[in-house]
Amino acid sequence: MNKDQIISAEKQYVLQTYVRPDVVFTHGKGVYLYDSEGNEYLDFASGIAVTALGHSDPEWAQAVSEQAELLTHVSNLYHTEPQVELARRLVENSFADRVFFCNSGTEANEAAIKFARKWAKQANPSKTKVVAFTGGFHGRSIGALSVTYKAKYREPFAPLMPDVTFAPFNDLEMAEEAIDDQTCAVIVEPVQGEGGVNPARFEFLPWLRQLCDRHNALLIFDEVQCGLGRSGKLWAHELYGVMPDIMTLAKPLAGGLPIGAVLLTKQVASVLQPGDHGSTFAAGPLVTRAASVVFDRINQPGFLADVAEKGQYLKEQLWQLSKDQIANVRGAGLLVGVELRQSVAPVIAAARAKGLIVINAGETVLRLAPPLIVTKEQIDTVVAILKDVLSS
Repeated sequence: MNKDQIISAEKQYVLQTYVRPDVVFTHGKGVYLYDSEGNEYLDFASGIAVTALGHSDPEWAQAVSEQAELLTHVSNLYHTEPQVELARRLVENSFADRVFFCNSGTEANEAAIKFARKWAKQANPSKTKVVAFTGGFHGRSIGALSVTYKAKYREPFAPLMPDVTFAPFNDLEMAEEAIDDQTCAVIVEPVQGEGGVNPARFEFLPWLRQLCDRHNALLIFDEVQCGLGRSGKLWAHELYGVMPDIMTLAKPLAGGLPIGAVLLTKQVASVLQPGDHGSTFAAGPLVTRAASVVFDRINQPGFLADVAEKGQYLKEQLWQLSKDQIANVRGAGLLVGVELRQSVAPVIAAARAKGLIVINAGETVLRLAPPLIVTKEQIDTVVAILKDVLSS
């Protein structure tokens, strides 16, 4: 099929829950994407912060190919070595004692909420309150959606999960007011993605840790988008010097294959028994072998330091753009938000026409989340394109 036929068929056969531009991508290499008409694009979206090693990474592709010829799926009724190897890597390089695997960030947050509820009920059956924050995005299933802030996502599907309270992000006083003895968990993104690329204030996450300890509640860090090297640290919460009780991961972990993970302490894990939660497809040998390749590449001091340096360079270059157009540049590592003084929709379309893929994080924030292997030369090219777009 040609481009027009593909787009027409998509509209006929696929449920229309996305508004897609009239582009059909066919392949990618490194930081570049290519469409059905042979056009080349710098990919500064990475499939929403997923393809951390870029497209078609040779080591990743070889591991996937080799594993596909050996074993792809047996379900979680049986042991496989790749699952254990990935779990070992995650536990030995984090605060956690155990890992639960699933298939997406939404599933990871759904599981985290379930685990917190069961943990809290061991001491007090009425301790069911979950505190979340303005601007937070945690997924679209009923539980994860219930702690997602934006009303347009939640209201069409109400009533949602009860006992959820929202507090203003980065407001210490209001957080103290919201978190009480009926709170079982507090869920927060160390760096909000969908909500506008908003990093937590340096003192905010340690304050949440203190409040959770005071009220015997669990602290959940949603690092689905900001975790695994994206911030310039292996885990974004390392920037704040504070540890959670539960952490959720997903997007970049398997380099483009579907995976999610919930990392948890022994204290939380001890209340969970066989049958409490499960997943048919989670952590199959194909996806976990791919994830181990991604993890090993990112979990290198030199790689992470390079991400932090390039992230700082990107922000510095973006600040050189017109102050008449740009209100703010913020983020951590290679997750950067450019707050414009206008809607980002025409900017995204114009950038795409010039060979640059970027996405939004709200109506006025441009989200830049390139593959972590991006070069400074490619950053310079992107900033030049944005300068041209904004000036016109």
